[in-house]
Amino acid sequence: MLDSFKKKVQVRFQGKCEWIGELKVQHVLPNKFIQAIGPFVFLEHVICQKQTSSESQTHPSSNIAHPHRGIATLTYILFGEVQHQDSMENKVKLSSGGAHWMKAGKGVMQDETVSSLCRITNMDVSVIQFWVNLPSRHKADEPNYISLQPDEIPTRILDNDSGWIKTLLGEFEDVMAKVPSDSNEFACHILLNPEKNISIKTKKSFEYAAFIPTGWTEINDTEFQSGELVLFSSFGEMIEISNKSEKSVNIILFGGEPYEEQIVTEGAFVMNTPHEISQAYNDYYDGKYDLIKHK
Repeated sequence: MLDSFKKKVQVRFQGKCEWIGELKVQHVLPNKFIQAIGPFVFLEHVICQKQTSSESQTHPSSNIAHPHRGIATLTYILFGEVQHQDSMENKVKLSSGGAHWMKAGKGVMQDETVSSLCRITNMDVSVIQFWVNLPSRHKADEPNYISLQPDEIPTRILDNDSGWIKTLLGEFEDVMAKVPSDSNEFACHILLNPEKNISIKTKKSFEYAAFIPTGWTEINDTEFQSGELVLFSSFGEMIEISNKSEKSVNIILFGGEPYEEQIVTEGAFVMNTPHEISQAYNDYYDGKYDLIKHK
């Protein structure tokens, strides 16, 4: 493939890790270089969980219920379990390969508890969470929630036993996700087998990024390690991913059309003006987001 057709790497960023309660969390987006990619304004990766005994029993994280407004969230479970609860009275636990999607809209309370499966397999957790910024016309929409079991996520098998692609959000290579989309965005999970590669033709109007949860891979002739976020420039039209390791690798590829409206963020509120942030807090303190009814 001609190098001139390959997208150039604009920014590469190694996510910063910290322990939050019993969870080790990698903060990827936003960072000091990148505030948003398409409509995506937030990306975190839960990569580890402390164990309380030699038997490695599962236990919840120290997360507490918190409000969201103006965004849609996607929690995708590479490995582990995540129980989702919200003030719409949803309570769903999903395991590896499942996804929780929630549209916060005009305001909702959410509590997601991460648990490991270490008692069974001795592996750590691996959970991705995205925030997708809603257009201003949809920030006051009614909240909504959808859970997806692994077999409900659209999957395309790659040729030559190369692996597969799961479409999590939006549309990717003519495959539509099963959750609604209010922005022109996409997110997909690519599993690439050893000694295989994949070439992806990009759209001129989209911003593109890749995140490598574990292992290492080569993207457009450059090697990237676990925990790295790769933002591509607008120059070029192809993304080529090569797996030259002895193990299968996972790549989260995402992006979309640039978000053209003003972005004002405070906590888990993402709005378009400071006044809307103030209103979001006022509504929260007035109890308009309801409460999570623990059963």
